[in-house]
Amino acid sequence: MAGPATLLRPLVRPLARIADLALPPRCPGCGAITPADHRFCAACWGSLRFLGPPWCAACHLPFEHDRGEGARCGQCLADPPPHDGVRAAVAYGEVARAIALKLKYSGRLACAATMGRAMARLMPEEADLLVPVPLHRWRLWSRGYNQAGLIAASLSRAHGVPLAPDLLRRVKATPMLRGLGARARAKAVAGAFALAPGARERLAGRTVVLVDDVHTSGATANACARLLKRGGAARVILLCWARVLDSGEGAD
Repeated sequence: MAGPATLLRPLVRPLARIADLALPPRCPGCGAITPADHRFCAACWGSLRFLGPPWCAACHLPFEHDRGEGARCGQCLADPPPHDGVRAAVAYGEVARAIALKLKYSGRLACAATMGRAMARLMPEEADLLVPVPLHRWRLWSRGYNQAGLIAASLSRAHGVPLAPDLLRRVKATPMLRGLGARARAKAVAGAFALAPGARERLAGRTVVLVDDVHTSGATANACARLLKRGGAARVILLCWARVLDSGEGAD
């Protein structure tokens, strides 16, 4: 005997077609109509710079040409990072910035899935846990959601990697980091994060993928990575939507 869902399906289909006509898929960057959800128009797609190897063996800063296995950038030779690399889907630019701002400040939650799709190709095969960079409770209450948590949830659904949204906590409210230099950013996030009770058992020997929207100076990622490794994580890899490559270009 057919269930209620089966019986209603023929009635729902015409309504779905009407909705598709009234609300067609649009480019996440500029809003132009596209053939499917999460698809970019030709102009926005062409303006995105997708990142990947060859890159620095330590921080994954992209190289212009292959320097050989194990090659490191000058910054990592002088001061190795506490994490095990930053994997960013795209370079921070006009379109990448627009999508990040739509998710963070305009409540365009579908942008999290758009970002997650672009980031999926860089998911480490050895990933054991997905940990989003947390928001302080006051900012979470005012915004209503954590954009990094939404992106991490999208990645978890796609890859089946367990999501641990409560493992890392932001215990100190920090000022907006936009416009601050690297040293001021590091000072602002000092002591801002803490591990949840029981986190050490969940972290022991694990490869943790720390998820965020935009990687700028590295202050937040470094603070989180140090804490996760002190808690027992074997490796901490940052996976994000966009990475600021120009030191003079600040993310919002």
